[in-house]
Amino acid sequence: MTWDAETIQAGIIGLASGGLGGLTVRPLIGQLPEPEPEPEPEQEPDSDDVAAEVPEPAEPPPPKILYADLADAPGLTIRAVLAGAVVGAVLGLALGREWTLLLALPLIGVGIALAVIDARTRLLPTRLVLPATGVAIVLGTVVAIAQDDRHALVRAFIGLVVVRSIFWVLWWFRSSGMGFGDVRLAALLGFVLGYLGWSEVVIGVYAAFLEFTVPGLVLAAVLRDKSRLKARVPFGPFLLVGAVTGIAFGPWVASSLGY
Repeated sequence: MTWDAETIQAGIIGLASGGLGGLTVRPLIGQLPEPEPEPEPEQEPDSDDVAAEVPEPAEPPPPKILYADLADAPGLTIRAVLAGAVVGAVLGLALGREWTLLLALPLIGVGIALAVIDARTRLLPTRLVLPATGVAIVLGTVVAIAQDDRHALVRAFIGLVVVRSIFWVLWWFRSSGMGFGDVRLAALLGFVLGYLGWSEVVIGVYAAFLEFTVPGLVLAAVLRDKSRLKARVPFGPFLLVGAVTGIAFGPWVASSLGY
């Protein structure tokens, strides 16, 4: 990365755009329909021949956090604006004053909203992920036309399919603890990273898993029931942070390795 005037200008543009994107986080969360309550487990009828054993009272699951309450959380907007400004500045400095900024910057707000929702509810709402994927595809097409780079657009769709397929396989093996929301989000990020380059895809995905292991190892050492690990640490925020890491450091890692 060269710190010339254009790069600094791109960083400032990214900082301002990311901050504005942070302002959309509260309305994005607040407009979501509330999650449906989980159905109560059915109880088997008592046998006439054998006295039914009285089960020990189970600890009730915590109530689901309402999106309206999440949107009204104190300090959400200021934290979202600060996070968006930081992410936008990183993307601006990494990508420079290029058309690719048009692909990355508009997705900052929805990315922060998804990270907040998944961190608090362990859900990645389809109502946010799928429209964001559609927006990314439209923006990618516009950028490809502006740059006259059809190969980048083809690579983006290949990245979408490849990254989504990897996460679909991990989801299919239930032991991974991955939800299908992670699969949908992986498709979105695979498209964006794929447009930028294969080094961004590889480093972005690898960084997500690497960054996930840090709190994961800490919780694994604390929790007796390892099956609760995924319930404690949602993967969506790490996917998003990993994608930013791939954009920021992917080309540098590739050049350092001689690719």
